[in-house]
Amino acid sequence: MPSTSPSRPVDVSRRSLVAASGLTAAILAGSLVPALGSLTALAQAAPQRIVAAGGVITEILYALGLQDQIVGVDTTSLHPPQALKDKPNVGYVRALSAEGVLSLKPTLVIAIDGAGPPDTIKLIAEAGIRVERLGEDLTPKGIVERIRAVGRLANATPQADTLADAIDKRFQALAREREALAARKRVLFVLSLQNGRVVVGGRHSGADAIITLAGAVNAAEAVDGYKPLTDEGVIAAAPDVVLVMQRGDHALSPSDVFGLPAFAATPAARNRSLVSMDGLYLLGFGPRTPEAAHDLMAAAYGLGEAAGGRRQ
Repeated sequence: MPSTSPSRPVDVSRRSLVAASGLTAAILAGSLVPALGSLTALAQAAPQRIVAAGGVITEILYALGLQDQIVGVDTTSLHPPQALKDKPNVGYVRALSAEGVLSLKPTLVIAIDGAGPPDTIKLIAEAGIRVERLGEDLTPKGIVERIRAVGRLANATPQADTLADAIDKRFQALAREREALAARKRVLFVLSLQNGRVVVGGRHSGADAIITLAGAVNAAEAVDGYKPLTDEGVIAAAPDVVLVMQRGDHALSPSDVFGLPAFAATPAARNRSLVSMDGLYLLGFGPRTPEAAHDLMAAAYGLGEAAGGRRQ
């Protein structure tokens, strides 16, 4: 019979004995649980493959320096500008592509409340992908907590705590600026203006939240959410300032707005007080929100040059 070298079985047996001895020693010494805990911590700290469904999620991840963990973004991820240039696009936040998301092999999808459609989110979750939705609390406290939540999900709690603390201090400074205002301007946010049909942002809207943060009064407080407003409603709102979003080549001009009879009859028309701001900057409610609110305040009250908006 062919001879079989005993060296390999003996070697394996020795390794097994050493391993068993080490395991026994770990159990006897009470060190196995901490060791397993360390392995779990290492696994949790490993980089994620993240799909960001919502421009504010993308913005927070970049602000935390976690852009290398992002494998996909949606079309609302306009800040920073390189996000949509460098990262695969999975579609509009409310019309995501399940195939597009799954093809990126993410380990985590972080989505704003309202991302969808629901069937797409369900398919992604059923494929074994972790999906986390973040609620929409547009208060300073809610914005700071959203930053911390993204940090926890991305295994970057220290960075998120640092950023959240800095944003909280900016909100505190903004509150002091609001307290120093002698009077409150009435601001009317115009979402769209087509064929003379005016859609405005009323209470319980992002527009209402940013106007309040800027120390002004929402002139459309009689409206709930984003709704059309009649000419009579515009006149009754009596805005001192009209606020619109910048739309590139299609941006509204003072002539577009105050040339309409309803707006011509408002206090804002006397000084042609039209403020135009970038949409995500104004209504993103992320790390730049304290600056956005400050810029709106500066533009509305004539307190100096605003960085992110312009008074026309």
